Amino acid sequence: MSKIKIVLYLIIIFAVYKGYEAFRDFEIGVGDRVAKIEELAGFEKEGEVIGLMMYLGDPPELTEHLFTSGRSKCLEMKAIAEETSFAYYECARVNAVIKGSKIVSIIEEIEVIE
Repeated sequence: MSKIKIVLYLIIIFAVYKGYEAFRDFEIGVGDRVAKIEELAGFEKEGEVIGLMMYLGDPPELTEHLFTSGRSKCLEMKAIAEETSFAYYECARVNAVIKGSKIVSIIEEIEVIE
């Protein structure tokens, strides 16, 4: 009789674990699907992102901007860009208008990342 109780307890614990995993995956999946739908629909939203900025001219004028996934990726891309170009590049945390995963326009430069 005690072996049957142990097996039942294990089955109940397993069912609770699977329920928790399903709920967690559902929450994560919904967020990903919402982001994909926003990108496909072309919604523009304002947010704080890290971007690689390219300046040309004298005085330097912002000509290009690129959305990056994080500080380290931005600094890595900046190093590569500076080796292959004569433009001035900087990584910055900016308040921008974002469409999908692209920066449409820069509203305000918050912090330059070194």
